[in-house]
Amino acid sequence: MNIKKLLPILLLLVSFNFYAQGESMKEKREQIKALKVAFFTTELDLTTNEAERFWPIYNTFDDKQFELRHQKMKTYMRRMSDGSLDKITEKEANTFLSQIEDTEEELFLLRKKFMQNVRTILPAVKIVKLKKAEEDFNRKLLQQYRNKGQKK
Repeated sequence: MNIKKLLPILLLLVSFNFYAQGESMKEKREQIKALKVAFFTTELDLTTNEAERFWPIYNTFDDKQFELRHQKMKTYMRRMSDGSLDKITEKEANTFLSQIEDTEEELFLLRKKFMQNVRTILPAVKIVKLKKAEEDFNRKLLQQYRNKGQKK
């Protein structure tokens, strides 16, 4: 295994000790973002020109996606777990479903716009690699989180 593949993995494994440190959500998010940048940079092998144009677009997309997921979806999840679903009327359930669908549609349109923008910067092969890198990073992050939870 070459060093370019090993470095991001080591960074992930060594650097995720922040879960046990009780840092704020914003600090955790910033740490995750830094790890993501390192991981993606290695996986995508971006040129300097590509990186200068890609990262502002990706960061804007990622911030908007985070906001949608963690603000709107958090509200929906809270509603689903607070016991009120057993007492919800059909009309309320339909309204709730419409709100969820609207949020999912917003996420889809956000991703679609991002893909259109990034196509002007990166070749298709690197965009496919980006999708895989996102999935790999999220999988490793989730696994690290699970491992931390089991040790407590």
